[in-house]
Amino acid sequence: MKNLISYFKLSKAELSKVIFPLKEQVRNAYITVFVVVAVISLFLALVDWIMSSIVSLFVS
Repeated sequence: MKNLISYFKLSKAELSKVIFPLKEQVRNAYITVFVVVAVISLFLALVDWIMSSIVSLFVS
């Protein structure tokens, strides 16, 4: 039982050291991830369209 109490005390002490991100930082990270995913998706769609056009030229 002592180990369990010690574990919770140490966990609480470690949790007090954590610096949680601010609302603005979370929003900025979300926007950054969204923009990067959108750009990569558009790039891959363009590459897919170009590759399928090239393949269709050879096939037909």
